Amino acid sequence: MQPGARLPATRDLAQAYGLSRTTMVAAFEQLRSEGYVEGRVGSGTYVSEVLPEDLLTVPDGRVGMGSERRLPHRRIGLSRYARRLTPFRSAPEYPVRAFRTNQPALDLFPTTLWAQVAASRLRRATTAMLGGGEALGYRPLREAVAEYLNTSRGVKCAVDQVLIVSGAQEGFDRTARLLLNAGDEAWMEEPGYPGAAVVLRAAGARIRAMPVDEEGLDFEAAASSASSRGRARGRVRVATQWSNPKLVYVTPGHQFPLGMTMSLRRRLALLEWARKSGVVIFEDDYDSEYRYSGRPVPALQGLDRAGVVIFGGSFSAVMFPGLRLGYLVVPEEMVDIFAAAQAVSTHHPALLGQAVLCDFIREGHFARHIRRMREVYAERLGVLLKAAARELAGVLEISNAEAGLQTIGLLRGSYSGDRLVKEAAKRNVELKSLSRYYSREKARNGIVMGFAAVEPKELRRGVEVVAEVLESKGSLKDN
Repeated sequence: MQPGARLPATRDLAQAYGLSRTTMVAAFEQLRSEGYVEGRVGSGTYVSEVLPEDLLTVPDGRVGMGSERRLPHRRIGLSRYARRLTPFRSAPEYPVRAFRTNQPALDLFPTTLWAQVAASRLRRATTAMLGGGEALGYRPLREAVAEYLNTSRGVKCAVDQVLIVSGAQEGFDRTARLLLNAGDEAWMEEPGYPGAAVVLRAAGARIRAMPVDEEGLDFEAAASSASSRGRARGRVRVATQWSNPKLVYVTPGHQFPLGMTMSLRRRLALLEWARKSGVVIFEDDYDSEYRYSGRPVPALQGLDRAGVVIFGGSFSAVMFPGLRLGYLVVPEEMVDIFAAAQAVSTHHPALLGQAVLCDFIREGHFARHIRRMREVYAERLGVLLKAAARELAGVLEISNAEAGLQTIGLLRGSYSGDRLVKEAAKRNVELKSLSRYYSREKARNGIVMGFAAVEPKELRRGVEVVAEVLESKGSLKDN
């Protein structure tokens, strides 16, 4: 029946189909409640002009209802924050190949064990857990994280300073929103993590790229120069528009992407300068769990006596990125404002996922997984270094990474890292140019190579491909 058509009377339909009139009235009432028919006093029952299915169908973005075009409208105004946003590229979805960066060996994660822990937790889920929790996160997980950080990373914190977030990226974004106004100055390493720059730009900060040397972030000369307002001091001269920052982003445990560890001397000097200058330091402790050589240096936060360091980390590189759980350790005086900001946004990541991770840590599976993967990654790093020494000696100098999931290779001569990346991609080898982590044109000429997620056979193939590409010297030289 077409929209607007009149239905027969319930008495007539009941007689035609041999049914009770009560049954037919109930059917009409059901159709009316679902919006298919409408009654008109003194006239009868009619098929609705607009059926429920029509309301559920979303028209094409270019065409309105039926064949009508969308009506023109004024352009929707965006906030200044929205206009400063830039997309942050996600990892590729195709199969892992040499030399995938920033990814753990997901195929070696104990998914069966994780499923058992998750099933056990779900069987014991309480109504309180299903109802949600406090903004700082699931307290037992915060207790487990605090214990882990105090014993394994040299962090000094109480459980009330720990905040569970969806990852280190969200943690830094939250920090920037709470500390920075548009136009405020922020410092980060050069080269450095692009995700941090995305956050700072969105916050409207004036980003100052700080160079790194063999001791990590080289802030000392610039800090003294900034305080002198442009007077020359040492080898650095700073323009008058630069001053002390409000926020400094650093990766002291394992500099991203070069891989050095910030020296103890430089750490203590940075903390003292921040204390006197009223500067907050965000310490990104990414993939610090995987150290293959050298002695671990305590976290910068563990040396902080003035409450100027916010410590951020994530379980993505240790467990799997899809877990979407990380943590912040904030100074005591800032706990309330971070909790308030969390309460008006995500409130907290999914509580059941937090509980499962807590059980995974408490039952010892987390520590065993780290130990196992550290051995696997150390072996794969050894395969990469051995193959490179055989195939790439004299052309590509690969750093013997002390920690992490990747390393860098510095090109000798006039080879172009950017061109090498493009040529290798044609042969199914993933590389990243070191230049992408610099904001200036003057960047070190090299590549970033991941090894943790890549099997030894594929690592050897990748090295062979790079060697073959580098043999065509003329095509890879800078123009």
